[in-house]
Amino acid sequence: MKINMEDKDFPDSLKNIKFAPLELYVLGDKKLLKQKCIAIVGSRVCTEKGQKIADYFARTLCKHNICIVSGMALGIDTAAHLGALKAGGKTIAVLGSGFKHIFPKENKKLFKQIIESGGAVVSEYKENVEVTSQGFALRNRIVSGLSLGVLVVEAKHRSGTAITAEFAIKQGKKLFCIPHGLEEKEGIGTNRLIKNGAKLVTKPEDILEELKICNGKNEQEETQIKIDLDKQMVPKEYYPVYKHIEGKPINIDELCKKTKMDVSKVNYILTMLELEGYIKQLPGKLFLNL
Repeated sequence: MKINMEDKDFPDSLKNIKFAPLELYVLGDKKLLKQKCIAIVGSRVCTEKGQKIADYFARTLCKHNICIVSGMALGIDTAAHLGALKAGGKTIAVLGSGFKHIFPKENKKLFKQIIESGGAVVSEYKENVEVTSQGFALRNRIVSGLSLGVLVVEAKHRSGTAITAEFAIKQGKKLFCIPHGLEEKEGIGTNRLIKNGAKLVTKPEDILEELKICNGKNEQEETQIKIDLDKQMVPKEYYPVYKHIEGKPINIDELCKKTKMDVSKVNYILTMLELEGYIKQLPGKLFLNL
């Protein structure tokens, strides 16, 4: 299906951006182009931790009726799309080529899944247009243009993700970034963006609060959403301990009682959870989840 600027289905969010596409080709639900969207992007060659973060944010945001936008590249993009699908949410993939030239080939299955699940795939190119580096760079203005904000999960020193971030800034969109340790090369780009004014976020609620999105869910629903997402994120061998570490600090003795595990086992799991960034240790040997 082709829509142009004069069509009622053409998203208003794209009409006023610089170099706005004159027409769009859409497979799937075109109504998603006018819904509340947030883009999740990052490195193609990403870490497992980065994939989990993208998945986690996509799942959570979808539970708040937000559509996830990304570029269907390998790595972070794929994790974001899949996270949305697994949560039963909607996602939009923006291509840099025509529909007959899906790239990467590994994502042909994902391409079909997005459409079959009620999502949408979008391109400004006719179906026979082949893949080019320019096409990939330019599609990023549509990724950010469709979205209220852009979340950058991972970005190395020289990263194509920076192009999307630059488009977001020029379009006046909110730019969010996951912080990384100084020794993590996959976080050099995100840390630089934060230094230059992007908002540091550590949980999806940071994005919802910044965009003033009211989710309309009650406390019980929110708790269940978090439990469901935690089960997917946290390694299953650590979850029996992790599930007892909530909003209030808790010590090892209490965790031993709740889990009925010996102190050495609990201490080992706490160490692993802290190393992998799921919890933090407070003074007095108290633990709190992140």
